[in-house]
Amino acid sequence: MVEIQAGWVKVPNGALQIDSYLAEPKGEGVFPAVIVIQEIFGVNSHIRDVTERIAKEGYVAIAPAIYQRTAPGFEVGYSQEETILGRKYKDLTKADELLSDIQAAITYLQAKPNVNENAIGSIGFCFGGHVVYLAATLPAIKATASFYGGGIATMTPGGGPPTITHTQDIQGTIYLFFGVQDSLIPNDQADQIEAELQKHGIPHKVFRYFAGHGFFCDQRADYNPDAAADAWEQVKQLFQRELRGELG
Repeated sequence: MVEIQAGWVKVPNGALQIDSYLAEPKGEGVFPAVIVIQEIFGVNSHIRDVTERIAKEGYVAIAPAIYQRTAPGFEVGYSQEETILGRKYKDLTKADELLSDIQAAITYLQAKPNVNENAIGSIGFCFGGHVVYLAATLPAIKATASFYGGGIATMTPGGGPPTITHTQDIQGTIYLFFGVQDSLIPNDQADQIEAELQKHGIPHKVFRYFAGHGFFCDQRADYNPDAAADAWEQVKQLFQRELRGELG
């Protein structure tokens, strides 16, 4: 584990200033970078914790607020009322704006002297798991970890053909993590996504755990420590291999 520093920064995207939580190793060096995409609950304490955990592994990590356009500063917990509110803002997002904001985060990272501009990955959870599948089509993204991303096979933010139809445009390697007890993502949808990745020859792995939705988050009722621990090891291997060129 490396020593880190963390805090809020602004990522410019034209006139929009995106509140973003940045965590990075202290001291000299050039590091790979990872973009962290939130659940529907904002860049809350769980997402900030994940961002810091990634930085402690030796990456520059940033979590841009993907609700910046409609709900600046939005951050809630996991109650039923907060879930309803988070879904309301999720339904206001649009794929082209999300991609634009993530590209802005990429540009921000690539301008930092401590970032290897050719070694950028992403990780997302819940709605963020869907968003990073979409963002895997951006040329700069070399590795993607998508956790229980709902709706990939059935919709895209803002409307239009479902995100799965963009599978052939994925640029790098993608790992997907699902819970077979997830009531929000039928198992046949996970199978459909895997089949599409295979069809187009996209480098990928799909991990299925005997767990429910949100199993990686220790603040959620479905938290599964065994599944979370295994998934974290898989994520570390993905980023080491694709962003650091380690493990062969």
